Amino acid sequence: MAVQQSGGSDPYFPANGDPRYRVHRYELALDYRPGPNRLSGTARIYAIAGHAALTEFQLNLADFRIGRVRVDGRQPHYTHRGGRLRVRPAKPVRAGAAFTVEVHWSGNPRPVNSPWGGIGWEELADGALVASQPVGAPSWYPCNDRPADKASYLLSVTTPSAYAVVAGGRLLTRATKASTTTWVYEQSAPTSSYLVGLAIGKYQTVLLGDPGPGGVPQHGHIPAHLLPRFSRDFARQPAMMELFQELFGPYPFDEYAVVVTEEELDVPVEAQGLSLFGANHVDGARGSERLVAHELAHQWFGNSVSIADWRHIWLNEGLAKYAEWLWSERSGGRGAQQLAASAHRLLSSLPQDLRLADPGRKSMFDDRLYERGGLAVHAVRCALGDDAFFRMLRGWASLHRGGAVTTSAFAAHVARFATEPVEELFEAWVHGTALPPLPRAGTRTAV
Repeated sequence: MAVQQSGGSDPYFPANGDPRYRVHRYELALDYRPGPNRLSGTARIYAIAGHAALTEFQLNLADFRIGRVRVDGRQPHYTHRGGRLRVRPAKPVRAGAAFTVEVHWSGNPRPVNSPWGGIGWEELADGALVASQPVGAPSWYPCNDRPADKASYLLSVTTPSAYAVVAGGRLLTRATKASTTTWVYEQSAPTSSYLVGLAIGKYQTVLLGDPGPGGVPQHGHIPAHLLPRFSRDFARQPAMMELFQELFGPYPFDEYAVVVTEEELDVPVEAQGLSLFGANHVDGARGSERLVAHELAHQWFGNSVSIADWRHIWLNEGLAKYAEWLWSERSGGRGAQQLAASAHRLLSSLPQDLRLADPGRKSMFDDRLYERGGLAVHAVRCALGDDAFFRMLRGWASLHRGGAVTTSAFAAHVARFATEPVEELFEAWVHGTALPPLPRAGTRTAV
């Protein structure tokens, strides 16, 4: 596992995360009542101090009532305002030492404010949904909210028994007592805080395909009345899984689940081992199939191989966009070259002031980043040739499985598979703003 963490705060979200320590495990016990939208929780956070002693540290947590905080069993001094829980231990934590934080909190969860509106815990008409990218995790639990600080999770959620709880990871137990049921999930793979997904609702669960011995179990959780449409729209997901394992390497987690909510969502959202779709993405005509491929591809690119900070988001979205094109190419649709040409025509008509390597916070979810990211990956494919390109992709997913990466690390990795220098290619497509010519197979740098 290779982790390349930035040395300081995230340049796009300096109030989120604390680089002075890292977390290796969260154990969260939640009790949620959908009617009053009431959440109470206990977190045990197992962490390790960095190179300097910790006289204080911070966690991110939204506006909840704090019932108790302990550091290694002792009561610290703490303050909680502006989404930051600042903790000063009774005794400083030695450099490099392991320590444990316990936090009890309660309140009415709601999305946290962001430049894109409310993000995080969302109360639905009958249940709840968590989609946290990029900074919504503190809307429901205390965390070191930086994408490179990846940890394992044990998540226990108690709800009224009429509701199902779906989370990324393996369901360990489901126990009913009186009128409530407790669901316990384990996500053992290193997980970024924003990628801890959760859905609470009245869902019917179906198995997608037959994984067979050693295969990846894939489940859908959907409202019963949407099942006929879902069955058609997601019928080819097992084939996508098979293709992506061929192209990218083994699926990096134990299982994969998709949830479709009763509500409409602007876009689907990935979480680790889990993707969340709105009812509007299920039409019975495979109208959103490219998005099914996109979210599945994120399990390799974005979730298993995560970014060191948000400047590098094109690595997530460009590779997932290109996976859409690969699925189309291999499933009888338009080829990647045709799709690249369409993306190039679109971008040529739009402002050319976006730089993939550092798009700026306000442009990190700009449609141009997705399209240009896909084109940049296509340019790499054209420069390397198919054999080297797919060996490069499989090597990238394998070498950095469970880790966090940067744009410079990707450029260096690509260079190892190239017979000609790739600096000009990356300068033009990733670091420049002007749109280079459409890349074509056999071109050396596509500049």
